[in-house]
Amino acid sequence: MNAQTMGSIYPTAPRTAPVTRDEFGADFTWGVSTASYQIEGAAAEGGRVRSAWDDFVTIPGHIRGGDTADVAADHFHRYREDVELMRELGVTAYRFSFAWPRIQSESRVITQGLDFYDRLVDELAGAGIEPVPTIFHWDTPSWVEARGGWRTRDVADRFADYSTLLADRFSDRIQRWMTLNEPVALTMLGHGVGLHAPGHTMGLDAVEVGANLLLAHGKSVAALRAAGVTSIGIANAHTPVWPVDDTAETRSAVAFYDALQNGLFMQPLLRGSWPAPLREALTHRDEDLATISAPIDWYGVNYYHPTAIGPAGAGGTPLQGEIPLPDGLPFSFGPIEGYPTSDFGWPVVPRALTELLVGMRDTYGDALPPIMITENGTSNTVERSEDGRFRDDFRIEFLAGHLAAVRDAQDAGVDVQGYFHWSLMDNFEWAEGYSQRFGIVDIDPVTQDRTPKDSYHWYRSFLTGSARS
Repeated sequence: MNAQTMGSIYPTAPRTAPVTRDEFGADFTWGVSTASYQIEGAAAEGGRVRSAWDDFVTIPGHIRGGDTADVAADHFHRYREDVELMRELGVTAYRFSFAWPRIQSESRVITQGLDFYDRLVDELAGAGIEPVPTIFHWDTPSWVEARGGWRTRDVADRFADYSTLLADRFSDRIQRWMTLNEPVALTMLGHGVGLHAPGHTMGLDAVEVGANLLLAHGKSVAALRAAGVTSIGIANAHTPVWPVDDTAETRSAVAFYDALQNGLFMQPLLRGSWPAPLREALTHRDEDLATISAPIDWYGVNYYHPTAIGPAGAGGTPLQGEIPLPDGLPFSFGPIEGYPTSDFGWPVVPRALTELLVGMRDTYGDALPPIMITENGTSNTVERSEDGRFRDDFRIEFLAGHLAAVRDAQDAGVDVQGYFHWSLMDNFEWAEGYSQRFGIVDIDPVTQDRTPKDSYHWYRSFLTGSARS
């Protein structure tokens, strides 16, 4: 999934032919995505117990502005309003996540939490929107973390029990499920460098956490299958890896980073093996590969930007905030210039999404299941204009460009079957608090009022066939 040289990828000519919804086919899934901790709020309501993120945000300096997700977007109380926004938008599916701390304490099942998701799922059904849940999106219960959390292999068994609980309750109304969201982020940001909860700084030793997450995925797949679920996927974060030059040192660094970011969370699932640069560290986990590689029905891709990689010791900064990188990494981050950037500083390169998807097809061939784009969006903060509008033209251009890139991948023979935009609403953006705005719906932090932005109206027009990318 990495380019041969930087020059083979950019600069690229902009797409001149626009696309319409009809070109994707009648069965293509159109949706929006959110995550429980980022939007629900009600942190101490409905029997919910604390999570590792609740603990993490209380430590000074961890979250920009000292923000917390205690209220977030208040979705717990306003979910009906949010479902109505989705119905008016015209999406056919909604990707949300179950909050593990809202469903299980250390000693009991939290019935109020299950009841909340019952109401949400039924509300979605009434609006003609398919619920597509993620079982786990990073909000590890504090009681699980206290037992060693994702650093322990036996967390996979607890996760399987949790998956069984959810499947028994909801599989009669939910057809498509995702096991995990972006295990690479929890592995490297949460356990490698400590930027995210639970805040551990294990460096590259965190690959063991990744192996535990993959084992949990495999055991979750088995639990879902046992409950009769027939459509199972995972949402993994992927990036094209671009070398900063064509030296042998850089090629080695690119191979390692590609294995860490992309291969570790894809190759074991689809090929039942560890990526070569990480194999020595994980050989003792070979016994888990049969469980990890249990067949899935589709593969979720979260894409935001490409990543430039150089040789070890060359300096540079990553694209996700100010990450305190550990010493001794066998790669460095390089600049990506010549493209517009989001408020997060991420380069906006729609064509790189096509590159990524075609690269997956070329790498995995028949082992690659159908693909869903489970996250794709951009941070773009705009103020309300005098006429009450949020003119986020940057996000509209981002959305149009990336939809065209998905269509290009389809034209190249990649079986892409759905697209979920990140995100429906502005939310708690992890270590960045509320400073980064990814939503197509503005959330007033004081009143919690919802205001669709211009991008919401553009997406709605696209979905009804009256807008072109």
